[in-house]
Amino acid sequence: MNLSQYLDKEKITLSSDTIVKLEKFASLLHDWNQIHNLTGAKTIDAIYINIIDSLYPLTFIKKPKRLLDVGTGAGFPGLALAIAMPECEVVLAEPLKKRVSFLKYAAIDGELGNVHVEAKRVEYIEDDAFDMISSRAVTNTKLLLELTKAIADEKTEYLFYKGSRVFDEVADVGHKLEYDIVQNNQRNYLYIKGQV
Repeated sequence: MNLSQYLDKEKITLSSDTIVKLEKFASLLHDWNQIHNLTGAKTIDAIYINIIDSLYPLTFIKKPKRLLDVGTGAGFPGLALAIAMPECEVVLAEPLKKRVSFLKYAAIDGELGNVHVEAKRVEYIEDDAFDMISSRAVTNTKLLLELTKAIADEKTEYLFYKGSRVFDEVADVGHKLEYDIVQNNQRNYLYIKGQV
């Protein structure tokens, strides 16, 4: 399948311009990955599946003006979201040097003026509160909320890409959250709209 077919299957609507940029990102990641081993997604098809996983929440979230992605890795979900939401300022937090090099190159190559790469762990980021904080496969929900509290306020929403332990993680947080869990393709998307 090509990327447009994957997007259609999941009912994700993007401009043809955006799809071209995502395909260019996939091709670039595929080339870099041969040398630098940035992700387990070794084929273009596997990269497309990761892009779809990254973008599926666009079907249900309120689009933010400023987004922080924690532990972006090879670009999932942060760089994919930045391409799909050019009007959103996106900060990618990634401590690993080879991944930082790739993310910076991909942002320049894709002419993504809305992307800023922070080569550090999230707890060292100093900034105003973000509208949304996203993360995929970094750590548990309780710790993510703890690590990001200095750059969040009562309006900050969270989008965490989770597996089957999401329900235990939410229960473990210790205070009430206003949230939805949207399930799709073996993924649990934890969308936190506020903390009580």
